[in-house]
Amino acid sequence: MSEIVRFVPKSELERARLIREARAIYDSIFPSAAPDRAPLEGEDRVKT
Repeated sequence: MSEIVRFVPKSELERARLIREARAIYDSIFPSAAPDRAPLEGEDRVKT
């Protein structure tokens, strides 16, 4: 069987890396609320 190899331009790899980095920064600043998680001991319930 033959395999198809896709060559990805360096600019596309850099763009994907920058998007991943930006998402990580955004998530660290604006963490997503986890409504399905029970509050830990001493933690208040988050009201939405």
